Amino acid sequence: MGTQLWAIGLVISAALIGSFGPILLKKASEKKLSSLKSLATNYHLFAGVGLYALGTLLFIPALKGGELSVLYPFVSVAYIWVSLFSVKFLGEKMNMYKWAGIALIIIGVSFIGFGSK
Repeated sequence: MGTQLWAIGLVISAALIGSFGPILLKKASEKKLSSLKSLATNYHLFAGVGLYALGTLLFIPALKGGELSVLYPFVSVAYIWVSLFSVKFLGEKMNMYKWAGIALIIIGVSFIGFGSK
């Protein structure tokens, strides 16, 4: 069974959506969480968990369209998105080691994609 292109696209989309989860959870961690009321009104927390869940739910139907050994490495694209979103939304800085890590992820996922043909 070959891996279909729509399944790869769905996994990458799921990784993109799911990668907003850690950004929102980081924002949630900046707020006081000492009482039930402060926890219940922490919308970043609920949105972060919700986006994580949505990303996971989108991944499940993608599994029907291909091999797990090909699709699952595409989840690592989320690390790229999180790094880029951290710069944009959290003001974090990138250095050459982080950029090299992103390049290695892209190379590794490409090898797995090409190796599945």
